[in-house]
Amino acid sequence: MPNRKLLWLTNGFHEPSASQKANKMNASQNTVSALRTIRTEITGLETLADAIEGPLGEAIDAACATIRDINGRVIVTGVGKSGHVGGKLAATLASTGTPSFFVHPAEANHGDLGMIARDDAVIALSWSGETTELKGVLAYTSRFSIPLIAITRNSESALGREATICLELPKVEEACPNGLAPTTSTIMQMAIGDALAVSLLEGRGFSADDFGIYHPGGSLGSSLTRVSEIMHKGESIPLVPQDTAMPIAIMTLSEKRFGCVGVTNDSGELTGILTDGDLARNLDKDLQKMRVDDLMTRNPKTVSQEMLVNSALATLNEFNISALIVTDESSATPVGIIHLHDLLRIGAA
Repeated sequence: MPNRKLLWLTNGFHEPSASQKANKMNASQNTVSALRTIRTEITGLETLADAIEGPLGEAIDAACATIRDINGRVIVTGVGKSGHVGGKLAATLASTGTPSFFVHPAEANHGDLGMIARDDAVIALSWSGETTELKGVLAYTSRFSIPLIAITRNSESALGREATICLELPKVEEACPNGLAPTTSTIMQMAIGDALAVSLLEGRGFSADDFGIYHPGGSLGSSLTRVSEIMHKGESIPLVPQDTAMPIAIMTLSEKRFGCVGVTNDSGELTGILTDGDLARNLDKDLQKMRVDDLMTRNPKTVSQEMLVNSALATLNEFNISALIVTDESSATPVGIIHLHDLLRIGAA
């Protein structure tokens, strides 16, 4: 039998070292572990969805109704991993139109209880429901009849018993093989928090315009910008009437620098568009003797003033074009033009 190591060396390769073999085995084990974790958490979410079809769904209805009826804010609290989830929930509520902020229960016990007003509601997260640091918040909400919504595994816990409404989550297996690190449980807490936030959002008819008010920065804020806010207007719009001589149309196209020129009829309605691509494809023709109608594309793609720029960007990408004429919603009259460069400038593309 040939020497295996000799064969490796003869073919210009080196036999993998023990550490390389171990790393390859560990990589395989890592993948298996990752898949097991994800699938365990998916099972937890499926169990949660089943629970919402029962009594948990009724509790969610009651929680949403309670939050809609208050005149104040939603105060979210929790400790440890539940606290981190609570911070995310408070941020999600605030960004979707439900005034909210997070109060750490330890800080609440040292003066921050004053942040909680009588017209507020409190959402407290604790998987066990027996978190010692929450006792001050529980006593405070009970004393001043402040609605308390609990997100917990155990409705018979101290938190569950004190709560006005208890969102009791189903018992599930943690993805942690020791059953100790909060994994599946925190995913479920986050999901139920998102469910509350989205239900409240939909209930109040929170629109994309409203969303833009709370998200003015970054690519998200940019994507919520309306076409009317960035379009070029008036004399900047490259337009020529039908039957214009091609040299004049080319001059307009060149001067306006949008890579296209719109063509309008006697009523001022857009009937076509001529692009520099159209010219490039017809350089073999005698352009001096042609009219703009001979080469223009009829019924061109347009956008409305109220369209979000991310929708306009999708149109540009779909049809592989760089500019769009903006037309009046009630007619085909051009009122502006946007270019891909405009979307790049505001960070939407």
